[in-house]
Amino acid sequence: MSERERDGYVLSSDPAVVDLDTVHRWLSGDSYWAAGRARDVVARSIAGSLPYSVRRDDAQVGFARAVTDHATFAWICDVYVDPAHRGRGLGGWLVDAIVADLSAQGLQRFLLATRDAHEVYRRSGFEPVAGPQRFMEIDRRPTRAAIIAHLEAGSR
Repeated sequence: MSERERDGYVLSSDPAVVDLDTVHRWLSGDSYWAAGRARDVVARSIAGSLPYSVRRDDAQVGFARAVTDHATFAWICDVYVDPAHRGRGLGGWLVDAIVADLSAQGLQRFLLATRDAHEVYRRSGFEPVAGPQRFMEIDRRPTRAAIIAHLEAGSR
């Protein structure tokens, strides 16, 4: 478990500080990738991964989590910063903290997906996937069609 402070914000990897109601509201109501996600699914996803929180004055203002085998690979996902706190580098701070903590454990490969924050993650060292043709998926999310339509509309 780690904790960092910056400009009045506290970043923590302590699962006990996650405000599940707030994170659920953000993911299920505000995000394009987890729209409609049930609260129990959010709770299980947090329990099965490494959650990171950014707090200010004891209120959750940012969240991200890493799904990992703790040895070789981590998928960083559900990165979200409250709109009132965006533009302060908190999303990058979350991702950088996850990469630093897991790199210290020996992990060498990290993956994430984004629709519109490529530049944020590029500053953290991410680049397009080499050999994307090697990746395959099964995507059974009920919102998959809406997500794809939104992505296609953005590329026009």
